[in-house]
Amino acid sequence: MNILIHPTYFPNIAHFTGIVQSKETKFEWADNFVKQTYRNRTYIYGANGKLLLNIPVIYSQNKRQLYKDVKVFNGEKWQLQHWKSLESAYRTSPFFEFYEDELKPLFFDKATYLLEFNMKCFNVVCDCLQIEISSSITDIYEKETTSRKDLRHLVNAKKENSFNFEPYTQVFSNKHGFISNLSILDLLFNEGPNALNYLESQNLNG
Repeated sequence: MNILIHPTYFPNIAHFTGIVQSKETKFEWADNFVKQTYRNRTYIYGANGKLLLNIPVIYSQNKRQLYKDVKVFNGEKWQLQHWKSLESAYRTSPFFEFYEDELKPLFFDKATYLLEFNMKCFNVVCDCLQIEISSSITDIYEKETTSRKDLRHLVNAKKENSFNFEPYTQVFSNKHGFISNLSILDLLFNEGPNALNYLESQNLNG
């Protein structure tokens, strides 16, 4: 299976399941930026339940702006806030310290372009998972594609599908139960090297 998918901020389980189970991944680089999507947000498991991490961006005065041209707004220390949130949520998880040194620089090296930063995060996670992804990027935007499975709909945070992902142990599950389809970081910090086996065994079709 070959797929077409949007690059997102620390992709969720559905995104990574699609990517890991595909032979070749094509990333959508020619689309317009759309608000309230996983392009600039991800969800983790905090002490009070599902927690949003949102990257502030600079909106163009034009109605349409290419995703690849969108810049990150660094007027507020969002990277430091995100890192502190991750530390608070996962410091006691089994594998936080195992991956900390690889992930931490992402939150202390200034980000400029959103898409570029998302791909940087993605590549670091792939290193943590010890996988090599065969990938390419689009040159033009096509509303429909017949050459590969279109998973671009997974970028929608407001119209998210319900997935039947298998539960795994989460830090605060004794308080709030299992929360499905969070950021890949949740799986990584809780399952460590077993994360890849988990992704390979999940079903995107529910």
